[in-house]
Amino acid sequence: MFLALPGFRQTAIANIHKLNSMQWWESMRIITRPDFDGVVCAVLLKEALGAAAPVLWAQPAEMQNGNVQTTARDVVANLPLPVGEAALWFDHHVSNVPQHSREGLFRIAPSAAGLVYEYYRDRLGPRFQELVAQADKIDSAQLTHDEILHPERYPYVLLSMTIFNRRASDEAYCNLLVELLRAGTMDPVLATPMVQQRCNDAIAANKAYESYLKRHTSMRSQVSITDFRSLTPAPDGNRFLVYSLFPQAVVNVKVLYEGPHVAVKLGHSILNPGCQVNVGRLLARYGGGGHKGAGACRLTHDRAEAQIEEIIEVLIRNQEYIV
Repeated sequence: MFLALPGFRQTAIANIHKLNSMQWWESMRIITRPDFDGVVCAVLLKEALGAAAPVLWAQPAEMQNGNVQTTARDVVANLPLPVGEAALWFDHHVSNVPQHSREGLFRIAPSAAGLVYEYYRDRLGPRFQELVAQADKIDSAQLTHDEILHPERYPYVLLSMTIFNRRASDEAYCNLLVELLRAGTMDPVLATPMVQQRCNDAIAANKAYESYLKRHTSMRSQVSITDFRSLTPAPDGNRFLVYSLFPQAVVNVKVLYEGPHVAVKLGHSILNPGCQVNVGRLLARYGGGGHKGAGACRLTHDRAEAQIEEIIEVLIRNQEYIV
């Protein structure tokens, strides 16, 4: 939905005028998240607003904490509402429902890319329909059992597993994907040497990840708990695989260290629906957020144990959670 409040119309009109200003176009930035949905958002926004716009890759916590300084020339997608100004804002996370209107589009939806595509459909045309459909599917975790077990058979699913925010080369890789996906179909994307290498690395990492999950995951009631705090760095891999390995669970809790914080990541099982807890709203209580079925937060070390136990107890009770 586009939310508009009385008195906001003049600001919205002014922002639209800026979209038509050459000076504004030249100084515009696209700010989005370094994941598959964010990459597709950047593809669409560059096509709609101008290919020269640089992309700033940011994490949700950076936006929430005000660490990203935005201006009235910025377009923000797939991230929480900026603390500062922005020309346009697109998001779909249940934890990010805005209290004040911004020009752009917010709605609970499968992906932020889908909202960007809806907003600029007349400019973008049908060329990106398949890419957006895949972003919807992957970001909302609407995958089949075979796609979970064998992502190497499904190019878009595998490509989504090559995008991280851990290494110095990750920003350049995201920028490369944006240009490749703007240019054509998946075949030339997958034929690019850097993409090939990352896909091969992801396949190998997924195989190793299965053994890590088996060794470091335990069950409490219908909740699977994966604790990677004893591993540095924490292993990464197919985020959907845990649902297949622990089919009795309706939700997974993953705990790991991220810098000076303890990260907690929750996900409803996509193979055993039954979790009633809106995890995005639950984790908003701890400074995080996300969707109804998936979310994350970062905790301080001194409070992490108690707060993790609180989160697990809510999941075990398995009742609808409203902050």
